[in-house]
Amino acid sequence: MGDLVFQPARKLARLLRTRKVATVEVMRAFIAQVERVNPAVNAIVTFVPEQALKEAKRVDAKRARSKGADPIGPLAGLPIAYKDMIATAGIRTTQGSRIYKDTVPTVDHALVERLKAAGAITLGKTNTPEFAAGSQTFNEVFGATRNPWDLDKTCGGSSGGAAVAVATGMLPFADGSDLGGSLRNPGNFNGVVGFRPTPGRVPSYPAIDAWATMSVLGPIARTVDDAAFLLSAMAGPDPRSPITITEPGSVFAKPLARDFRKVRVAFWPIENGRLRADDLLPVDPRVAAVLERQKKTLRAMGCIVEEAAPDLSGAQEVFHVIRALGYVQRLGPLLAKNRHLMKDTVVWNTEEGLKLDATRIAAAMNGRGALFHRMRQFLERYDFLCLPVNPVPPFPVTQPYVTEIAGVKLASYIDWMKTAYYITTTSHPAISVPAGFTDDALPLPVGMQVVGRYRDDFGVLQFAHAFEQAAGVVGRRPPNC
Repeated sequence: MGDLVFQPARKLARLLRTRKVATVEVMRAFIAQVERVNPAVNAIVTFVPEQALKEAKRVDAKRARSKGADPIGPLAGLPIAYKDMIATAGIRTTQGSRIYKDTVPTVDHALVERLKAAGAITLGKTNTPEFAAGSQTFNEVFGATRNPWDLDKTCGGSSGGAAVAVATGMLPFADGSDLGGSLRNPGNFNGVVGFRPTPGRVPSYPAIDAWATMSVLGPIARTVDDAAFLLSAMAGPDPRSPITITEPGSVFAKPLARDFRKVRVAFWPIENGRLRADDLLPVDPRVAAVLERQKKTLRAMGCIVEEAAPDLSGAQEVFHVIRALGYVQRLGPLLAKNRHLMKDTVVWNTEEGLKLDATRIAAAMNGRGALFHRMRQFLERYDFLCLPVNPVPPFPVTQPYVTEIAGVKLASYIDWMKTAYYITTTSHPAISVPAGFTDDALPLPVGMQVVGRYRDDFGVLQFAHAFEQAAGVVGRRPPNC
């Protein structure tokens, strides 16, 4: 069973397509892995094994009738459990909130429609913090999701359940969303890949603000190749999304191999325990040590590595304002009636949005445009930018968020995520790829964040794939999996 559930998703799809393994056999293996592993980590919070097995039998029957052809779809027979923010018809979708703890949608989100059409089989839902707020996955509906590398530590978030399910072999890959790092952070904390695509790459419908570009949908997988494989089914135009990128998702199904000799890479310098910038955070020495070693890996790939950083001054204000405005759009109507059912950080963030005036909102919008252009110009000189995903390794699961780093006190529950959300404000694609482990008694994963040129999502995946192969971190499994 362990060998089957930890097979690369692309290889598993090929085995299914050529009928070397039955869909029912695969589904039973994943169900058994969920039943064995999930009680310890609490990653999959709604589980529908009977429904999944029924669909697996239907896929096998359809393949048997096809006489060698395979008209089902590239993901046919592979299980997926959707982040509990994504509406699934007939399956509970709570958003991690007591307000919606019994909600069962009647229609699927566009992402579910798309992955069903590609043949993926729904196995359940993955845990998320309340309304996906914060990079620590816990809520009062299902409780906390634990890090499989050390059960006393957080898995990050907000796509924490998804990342843990993938890391432990309960899923071959998973979907997630990312506003301030919610794909990259759990990828980082769980030793898997989390990719934030360019806004518009993966359409989102329904959406309260159809024009919103700060939060995006993207893949989580154990390898970059599998992240690209899932993205090939997630991405592509949808007329219901006005920001959709017209390039088809099939471009991500192509091989990722590429020569990176003489490619210029900027490595954000860490000096005296801090990222060199006006207001970025101190960096935990365990994180800095892992990333420092990977400069050698990049040079071994033939890259020209230079210490350099873009000017992201103003990103703090831009992110806080636009994020708070989004909270008013999504949660403002709920606050008056349901304050007592909402966690304090969600209430705070929504009330911060209600305080905004037109002048401050306009300044943030203008600032975001400036940040995009400064990053664009920086990446005209360099092909890629490398920096920490987060400045700290996984922290105790009983701690809601990081309040202090190396003696520096933080102003809000999200400020420890600056290294991720500063990149969000630029709209450039970014990925977290495993880079090594800390030297703790129970070693904890550390990822490297790679940022690429606007809409060069495929290039970012190619670079991350090459780094992944050179770094040799892939393939290590969490204990007891």
